[in-house]
Amino acid sequence: MMSAPDSPLKHYLWPFFVLMFFVLSISVAAVPEVAASENGGHKAENRQQKRLQAHKPSDKSEDTAQQRLRLILPEATEISSPEGDFGIRTIKENDRLLGYMFETINVANIPAYSGKPINMQVILSPEAVILDAWLLEHHEPILLVGIPEQKLVDFGVAYQGVRADQRVVVGSTNDENAVTVDAITGATVTVMVVNEIIMKATHTVAASLGLVEAQLSQKQKPANILPEVYSNAGWQQLTGDGSIRRMHLLRSQVDESFRGTDAEQVEKATADQLNNTFIDLYVAYLNAPTIGRNLLGDSQYRFLMEELKPGEHAIAVLANGMFSFKGSGYVRGGIFDRIQLRQFGDVISFRDLDQQRLYDVMADGAPEFKEKSLFIIRDKSHFDPGTDWTFELLVRRQTGPVDGVFTSFELGYQLPQTYFERPALTAEELAAIEEANRPLWLNIWYQKSFQIGVLIIALGVLLVILFLQDYFTSKPAFLHWLRRGYLLFTVFFIGWYCLGQLSVVNVLTFVHSLMQDFRWELFLSDPVIFILWAFTAATILLWGRGVFCGWLCPFGALQELINEAARKLKIRQYELPFALHERLWAVKYIILLGLFGLSLESLSTAERYAEVEPFKTAIMLKFSREWGFVFYAVLLLVINIFTRKVYCRYICPLGAALAIPSKARLFDWLKRRKECGQPCQLCANECEIQAIHPDGHINHNECHYCLDCQMTYHNDHKCPPLVAKRKKQQKNKPVPQRIPVVQMDPQN
Repeated sequence: MMSAPDSPLKHYLWPFFVLMFFVLSISVAAVPEVAASENGGHKAENRQQKRLQAHKPSDKSEDTAQQRLRLILPEATEISSPEGDFGIRTIKENDRLLGYMFETINVANIPAYSGKPINMQVILSPEAVILDAWLLEHHEPILLVGIPEQKLVDFGVAYQGVRADQRVVVGSTNDENAVTVDAITGATVTVMVVNEIIMKATHTVAASLGLVEAQLSQKQKPANILPEVYSNAGWQQLTGDGSIRRMHLLRSQVDESFRGTDAEQVEKATADQLNNTFIDLYVAYLNAPTIGRNLLGDSQYRFLMEELKPGEHAIAVLANGMFSFKGSGYVRGGIFDRIQLRQFGDVISFRDLDQQRLYDVMADGAPEFKEKSLFIIRDKSHFDPGTDWTFELLVRRQTGPVDGVFTSFELGYQLPQTYFERPALTAEELAAIEEANRPLWLNIWYQKSFQIGVLIIALGVLLVILFLQDYFTSKPAFLHWLRRGYLLFTVFFIGWYCLGQLSVVNVLTFVHSLMQDFRWELFLSDPVIFILWAFTAATILLWGRGVFCGWLCPFGALQELINEAARKLKIRQYELPFALHERLWAVKYIILLGLFGLSLESLSTAERYAEVEPFKTAIMLKFSREWGFVFYAVLLLVINIFTRKVYCRYICPLGAALAIPSKARLFDWLKRRKECGQPCQLCANECEIQAIHPDGHINHNECHYCLDCQMTYHNDHKCPPLVAKRKKQQKNKPVPQRIPVVQMDPQN
């Protein structure tokens, strides 16, 4: 419905003055509102890079670490400097170990949806339980100016009490052993990345500290020893092929290991003792017949194997030298405190009942040993003989009545491949390993398979409409209802259910990734957004920006449906004079250039000013937000009641960004006649977003591809040239002659 020609100009302009004023107000207000949010941790990128390289937290990070530490472990009296590849800090109360603290960016540098990693500070107990997971830094647009940042902080805190080797699933799962955490509405992808960051980093650190086993993807089924594989072998052959491994330590090596400690001068060797043997130690795995039978002899090997229970294993430890690997301090029921094994990060210790004395070594050429023992590895240790393991020798020097300093020496062991075979994995185990090895983005695609399937079907339907547009536009009543149904689908399913609202922030992120470190994983992490962008890019080349703006933009669809309802209710519509309307097109391009310029200085700042888009408020957060943002979005929708899609026409920077590549459109699918514009102005007057110039040509940069003009084009009862042609044909059509009817006289 068009406004009356004699309406005063002020009736046309009042909505736009109000709108422009509020756009400027909300854009300026967005920055301080976000800057004032608590727990930000938004540090400069160069500071982040320095921390990645040197594992040295910034002053702000250091302050946060100390504050959280005092809150979580108030009894802590000592915290070490970051150590090792992961920058792990040890927390103690005097000499008692309380836990470990680290930053995830040093362990799992995984980019989130912004393209930059999220950094969490994790405090881990000695039992591999997460005591705290605290947000230090992020660059997520949806959290910078949308969802309250406190929600992500609370999401991390919810990991308190989770073990490092547990499986954590965002949402629901059929796995009864998994821990579930609730997603943050509107930021599902972000929290899935945070989940992977926390659990991957925590498990890696816990495994490096020997607190948990390796992940399923790093493990296999325990190897089976082949009982039939046996060959006669002497001492030299067994040591030569690695069946028996040796650790030879000199006094000088042991003294060096205590340098810089309180025990440096304790039991220190004299100059003439430095090259003396401290210990000459050999370790062998005995279950393999070639090793066990040759070392123990057939009878003793048979007795040992009969004694071992299923899942148990035996090793031999043989040694000469001044240091005893058994020691004399253990008591009945006690632990051998000088030796232990380590596999999958687990420590395997031995008690007195796990040890047997070995009286003789039967292998030909074996030397005499001062100490000889068998140690049994019990089934509870889940030992895998086919996987590398480490024998550790612990040396302690006394520094006081009860105090001492430990140092350890490691001897790696790998059983030769010929002695064992590894069972094949079941289909379920292979599936579990495959899932564990999938990249995060692929797991997200699996989880969103329903949304992806429905969206692809819907896009296929839209392609049918576009390719067969001449057929559908010849049936205007059907196409009108089809289009309204599709717009409802766009608002409710694509927008509010899938949160599939494209944004100019996506454009800025894409441009910056091209200039810096482009990774497809960044864009694949949200399948709905990725599919929509891929489809939009293809349709821009074929039809222009109008396909997205007119059919697939949830906020645009919401505006159109509201305006349709207003028109049905006979609410008066207002339109600007075309000359002013044409000049206001430039506003959205100016906004786009401004956001792009800001992004060159700081992408985070540009993302805050991108709140000129009401998409997060109206679609992503469903109006559940601070009143200022809600008021802005509602104001746009109210103005839309009186003038269709004002935001899309004059303000939308995303529409401007899509219009630029539309210049490369390959085809012109919208048909025009030579009479369009002169003398006929029907389509120009009826175009509800004024994308048709008075001269009749369509501005494809502004067209939303609603196909209304094409319905008029094919309607010979509405399009003036077709109406004239139809009337002319009817006028020139000969009138059929009537044949006179002769009535017979019934009397004749």
